[in-house]
Amino acid sequence: MENISLVAVAVGLLYLAALACIYRILLTYRTAQGAIAWIIGLLGLPYVAVPLFALFGRYRFGGYVRARRMGNRGLTNLLNRFERQTTSIAAPADQYFTDELQVLCKLGRQPFTEGNRCTLLRDGEATFEALFEAMENATRYILMEFYIVRSDRVGRRIKSILERKLAQGVEVCFLYDNIGSVGLSKTYLKQLTAAGARVAAFGAGNVRRRRFQINFRNHRKLLVCDGTIGFVGGINLGDEYLGTAMDQEPWRDTHCRIEGPAVTGLQLTWLEDWNWASDECPDLDWAPQNNTAGEDRVLMLPTGPADDWETCTLFFLNCINNARSRLWICSPYFVPDFQIMNALQLAALRGVDVRIMIPEKSDSKLIGLAAYSYLVQACKSGVGIYRYQPGFMHQKVILVDDRYAAVGTANLDNRSMRLNFEITAVTTAPHFINSVESMLEDDLDNCRLMTEHDYKDRSILFRLTCRAIRLLAPLL
Repeated sequence: MENISLVAVAVGLLYLAALACIYRILLTYRTAQGAIAWIIGLLGLPYVAVPLFALFGRYRFGGYVRARRMGNRGLTNLLNRFERQTTSIAAPADQYFTDELQVLCKLGRQPFTEGNRCTLLRDGEATFEALFEAMENATRYILMEFYIVRSDRVGRRIKSILERKLAQGVEVCFLYDNIGSVGLSKTYLKQLTAAGARVAAFGAGNVRRRRFQINFRNHRKLLVCDGTIGFVGGINLGDEYLGTAMDQEPWRDTHCRIEGPAVTGLQLTWLEDWNWASDECPDLDWAPQNNTAGEDRVLMLPTGPADDWETCTLFFLNCINNARSRLWICSPYFVPDFQIMNALQLAALRGVDVRIMIPEKSDSKLIGLAAYSYLVQACKSGVGIYRYQPGFMHQKVILVDDRYAAVGTANLDNRSMRLNFEITAVTTAPHFINSVESMLEDDLDNCRLMTEHDYKDRSILFRLTCRAIRLLAPLL
């Protein structure tokens, strides 16, 4: 009888937990389909669904120190100082400062700045060369944040430079994502710490604040040197971007180098993440640099699950809905939700040249298969899906008409839209737009345009598999 009573209590507690989960779902759900799926699972298989919901059911990143949004005095003051640099900020009356650009400023809670110089870094070789040079020339501090850091040749070169700069008195703050960098050796981190670097893992923040949030990841890749030079884009710290990892073809990816006041926006984003991971605010020079590096207008757009809105989704929708003649998007992962797919179709139907570049060879077989299920929808409306042939294309680039271009870390999938912390650099600089156009034209020459027959002429088993995997899109 005692055992039966214990089992009854356990079952009762389990269903109470399931009801608590359902209560949370009803208060916070984004889509009716997702809510219904969770509720059915929680009522039918609570012993499976309750732990899964604890791990994967959250849609907001609780506890994140959102300095500019939560009123943290120190960080709010930093942003206010940034905004008060009126000579560096494009005024609303500026011809470049259209409604859609104002929307982006509101989404990221950062201003568009002028007086910058943007340089497109077309591949891993150019990116690492520029990263190494900037780090070698740093005299005050180096701020790093990468989703993936490896202990390979590139990683060892990075560590060697950092150790040398630390010996010269340069301050180093090294932030990594503990899920993305799960393979990074502890020895690597211990040696950096022993050399004097401040090291923090984004996913290893205060346990009480973190709770069950392992489904959220910091997908940002950025570097700031002395507050004057910054880098952002899709490239992590690994040999795969040079083609030297296990003799594989190099990953096709893109980064950009930025000088000027926009770098302050980049390092303010870094500071929020660092503050969350380490509970500290480095005593560094956070004032925007007054020197004019160039004439480029740049916005740093951070997005993530701690924001009040689905900022990354709204960013993509803003780009798609405002495109007039051309919309070229590169993303290694193409699993859009219905609103993004509908917006792409509408853009194509109103005459916009919509091209989506995805890889032929993917590092995720499931996502590669799911992408096939969108072909019929895309082709019927005139959306061109191009598969990049040589190697794995990992770049995240957007070109909207001849008006602005964006290089960053966000993909066209649910994870980037709702679960990952991302960052994107947006610029209206004509020379940068021309460079992006030229780069993408070269990439398109290495692509094949897909048709409905790439899906329709495959076996019924293949099509069913693609459609079934697409159902898992929110988890991919």
